[in-house]
Amino acid sequence: MIWIIIGFVGQAMFTLRFVIQWIASERAKKSIVPNAFWYFSIAGSLTLLVYAVHRRDPVFIVGQSTGSFIYLRNLYLIKKNRKSANS
Repeated sequence: MIWIIIGFVGQAMFTLRFVIQWIASERAKKSIVPNAFWYFSIAGSLTLLVYAVHRRDPVFIVGQSTGSFIYLRNLYLIKKNRKSANS
């Protein structure tokens, strides 16, 4: 039962990233992707990855592993660009 809860928590975090992006875009009156989108993407993806490993689902494992790398890379680029802008 705990693994079902972990799976649903991961899926909820992953879904919340879209809600956050939608709210931010509505407030700005244009399409934007806030940093919180990437943090929720990472949290959801890593939680779902743990669930996929437990389930021994290679398709799900590869998909979530790839996604996690992309989300981490986006946050790295955001941080790097902030440092450049502040220099």
